[in-house]
Order: sequence, then C-alpha cells, then structure tokens
Amino acid sequence: MTSAPDIDSLTAELHEALELLADYAGSDGRTISPEPLPSLLDECKAICDGFAQPAPYRSIHHLACTGGTLISKCIAALPNVVLLSEIDPISPKELRQNFATGFAPTDILLGLHRASHRVAPEVMIEVFKSAIATAQNALSMRGAILVLRDHAHGQFCTVVDHDKRPTLHDMLADCGPQRAVVTVRHPLESFAALFAKQGQWHLFEPFDLGSYARRYLAFLDRHQGMPMIRYEDFVENPQGTLEEICHILDLPYSLLALDLIGAVQLSGDSGRSGSTIEQRPRRDIPPEIDKDRAEADYVTLCSQLGYDP
Repeated sequence: MTSAPDIDSLTAELHEALELLADYAGSDGRTISPEPLPSLLDECKAICDGFAQPAPYRSIHHLACTGGTLISKCIAALPNVVLLSEIDPISPKELRQNFATGFAPTDILLGLHRASHRVAPEVMIEVFKSAIATAQNALSMRGAILVLRDHAHGQFCTVVDHDKRPTLHDMLADCGPQRAVVTVRHPLESFAALFAKQGQWHLFEPFDLGSYARRYLAFLDRHQGMPMIRYEDFVENPQGTLEEICHILDLPYSLLALDLIGAVQLSGDSGRSGSTIEQRPRRDIPPEIDKDRAEADYVTLCSQLGYDP
C-alpha cells in the first residue's frame, strides 16, 4: 500500500510535468496534444506487409517423351519443394486408366468427371484453382514451395482441340504472380520414343512426324515468352542447368538433388530406366519417321528449338 508521503511526492511530480508541458505551449496559447503511441504489433505488421510478397505459382511445361520426368525429379528433390506431377484438371479421359470405375476417394476432380450429370470444364477449373490456392498458401506458411508439373501432352497430342481450351498456365493467370519454365528435346528423338509406344499414346491422326511437329509448334506458341531449357543441355551439364532452372523458378538450389533423384517417384516415369544423368545412345529412327524429316513444319520446329533436322 502506498504511504501518504509517496502520494504527496507523486502529486508534486505530476504538477511539475504539467508545468513543463505548459512551457512548451505555442505562442498562441494552444497546448500540445500528445499523440498516441502505435501498437508495437501493428507497427511490426505494417513493416512485414511492406516487404512480404505473395509466393509465385511455379510450373514446368513439356510434352511427353521429352525428358521432363528426369528434370522434374531433380526439382522434386530440392529442399522444401513439393512437386505435383502431371497436372491437368480437364485432361481427356482417354489418358486416365480406370476412368469409369477406378477407386479414387481422394480425387474430387475425377468424381466431377464421373458425375451422372455433366459438369462444365469451367467449374472443374475453378475447383482446381481453389484447391491449388489453398495448398499454395498452406505450404508457403510452412516454408514449403509448391511446383506444378503440367500434362500438356493431353492437350496438344490427343484428339482434343488444343486451341479451344486453356493451358495450365492460362488457368493460373488470375491466381497471382507466376514463374514458369518450358523444357524441350529434339523432336525426332521425342517422336521416335512416342512412336515406339502403343495403345493410349497414339491419340492423334495422322500419327506422323509432320503432324507431331505442328502440335509441338502449337504448344510452343501457347507458351511463348517462357524461358526454355533443352534436355540435351541438362544431361550435358546437370549442375549448371539445374541451377539455371532454380533461378528461373526462384527455388533453393542444392547440388545434392542430383544424387537424390533415385528416391523420387513421379507419375509419367515411362521412359528409359535408370537414375544416372547422362547422354544416352540415340534411338534407331524407323523408316516411316525418317522419310518425313524434310517436312516443312518439322524443319521449322527444329529451327525454332535450335536443333539440326
């Protein structure tokens, strides 16, 4: 309990303080009104809001049989990276195994595709964008980095009219800032690998090098302006090329990622097996492909990508 002398002393100090404030009053007799001190938390938040930027939506784009899985494995092995492989919310059902009856209780989009009443692609895209935005925000808050590997092959190398639907990059255009990279491979090599596959891989007509080149050119046109990485450069210099990809996508670079790809499993891993990053012997080119190497669209494609036909 405060004693009487203490109260008298405090009162005297308050009077002295008031007199000092009076001495600082303006010449016109106005007194100075003390301004309220800002909340320390509010001040810190204002500073953080000034510096904080939303995490970009990161994506990697390529066609099938172009070495994209190997490059994506290296990205997935980087510190704190969460890579979603072969993403396309309106992918044609011809590419999905067990489309009608396969057990997939966690796949909301597949459920919408299977619904007894048709669900418009626009609805599926909005559901997808909402889910990706939720994942992006939650992962960012935990220090993780989301990267989407799309499945452009389903749009550009099937019966789908690729001009009448958005790309994955288009779908994310209004979600926030984007960082994207396109990876390519010599089209003769990639088409020869595609030609060697059977069944669900041969989904456009005519299935020849010229038609493939026109679809590849359409893919490049829809992803125009994005940085491009060649698969051949990657296998020639994995360290430097991965570092370049990390710079493009704003990812944390780690040389260890190149040694960890054997532990990464991704969908689409249907090419030549092995986790060693090296140049492979060139495939034998069947005569039915070789005869079309003078085709105009194929020559144009090679020139655009910087390859010899």
